[in-house]
Amino acid sequence: MSQAKHAEARELMYNGALLFFSYNQQNSAADLSMLVLEVLEKSEAKVDEEILENLAKLFSPMDQNSPERVAFVSRALKWSTGGSSKLGHPKLHQLLAVTLWKEQNYSESRYHFLHSSDGEGCAQMLVEYSASRGFRSEVDMFVAQAVLQFLCLKNKNSASVVFSTYTEKHPSIEKGPPFVQPLLNFIWFLLLAVDGGKLTVFTVLCEQYQPSLKRDPMYNEYLDRIGQLFFGVPPKQSPSYGGLLGNLLNSLMGSGEEDDAAEEAQEDSSPIELD
Repeated sequence: MSQAKHAEARELMYNGALLFFSYNQQNSAADLSMLVLEVLEKSEAKVDEEILENLAKLFSPMDQNSPERVAFVSRALKWSTGGSSKLGHPKLHQLLAVTLWKEQNYSESRYHFLHSSDGEGCAQMLVEYSASRGFRSEVDMFVAQAVLQFLCLKNKNSASVVFSTYTEKHPSIEKGPPFVQPLLNFIWFLLLAVDGGKLTVFTVLCEQYQPSLKRDPMYNEYLDRIGQLFFGVPPKQSPSYGGLLGNLLNSLMGSGEEDDAAEEAQEDSSPIELD
């Protein structure tokens, strides 16, 4: 490190960490793994696929319940940002998601898939998650939440892929569209509405499917955000009108300048926590 031979130092510590992991020397391996990240930070190394894959290989054998693993992931994602993505590099998220999926840690895997661009992998994981841990009556809810959250993250492409792959591959879902489950029909129509961008279609759709949307109190929160991102609905300002109808009325009465300001605010903030 003192000679600025960063690549050699990183290689030495990476191989050393893997060797310690192979002998189940968790503490020493975790220490070396953190030093690998330190070298990456100090050398200002550029993010590339090989480095990201190596970081995932260090993550995989770490003790699943250790605080070191949490610290390693947090620091690795922060380094991988590279100034382009606030929440970490999508490829690193995808690699972490696949590792956690293999460990059957579905909820953590799901979080990382959401911040990746792998809609197909996410759908396959959700099919397994639903089949092994969920109730048959909730098969539609697993994919509905994922689609809504992808849309809240402005990832329209992954939202479409996760929906089509999940509905195609889930053994308890009959071929559609249209589907037997109203919630799946809503999501199908919603994805079409997002492509069309017409606020009236979005509003009527949400009002018509309220019985299905009441199954999870977060759905309307997500839809408020989706309305802002894709249909120009300003954030709620007046308590006198509630729900989506209120947002429609506010958008009809709001000025273009307010819309622009709201759009800028949306770029900087993400009020909904995606667990």
